[in-house]
Amino acid sequence: MPLTVNSKILGRDPLRRRVEQWRRAGDRIILANGGFDLLHVGHVRYLRGAKELGGKLVVAINSDESLRALKGEGRPIMPVEERAEMVAALADVDAVVIFSEMDVRTIIREIRPDIQAKGTDYTAESVPERDVVAECGGRVEIVGGAKNHSTSEIIRSQLAPRRS
Repeated sequence: MPLTVNSKILGRDPLRRRVEQWRRAGDRIILANGGFDLLHVGHVRYLRGAKELGGKLVVAINSDESLRALKGEGRPIMPVEERAEMVAALADVDAVVIFSEMDVRTIIREIRPDIQAKGTDYTAESVPERDVVAECGGRVEIVGGAKNHSTSEIIRSQLAPRRS
């Protein structure tokens, strides 16, 4: 029986237990992360690319407070509960966890993913958490389409004065 959206959204301890179950079953663990404010095709391509690496895909979503600290006042547009629900509804996603830290280093240490998937706005060398991924025995992979979609750009284009 497939998981429902709500059963995919987990706290940190339940996530650790689920990851342990998957590992015992022989599954590889993939971690993707981001704000996912105003879900768009770039997010879908990123998460599909992460899932195509083969394994269970865990998506860590920035809390409202951490996203505001990273992106500035006026963000997020959507509250974290709604962002988590939308991401969990995607077929490629196996679990969603919300995190309040400024990066995913703590989650990497907690679940020790085999792969941390990052979008094409990064290179393997520029991923901020690559040192912790390696320390935990994993590797970084760059996935998804070209970075020509972003929530920030969508917001800017909607706020820009329109020409008649």
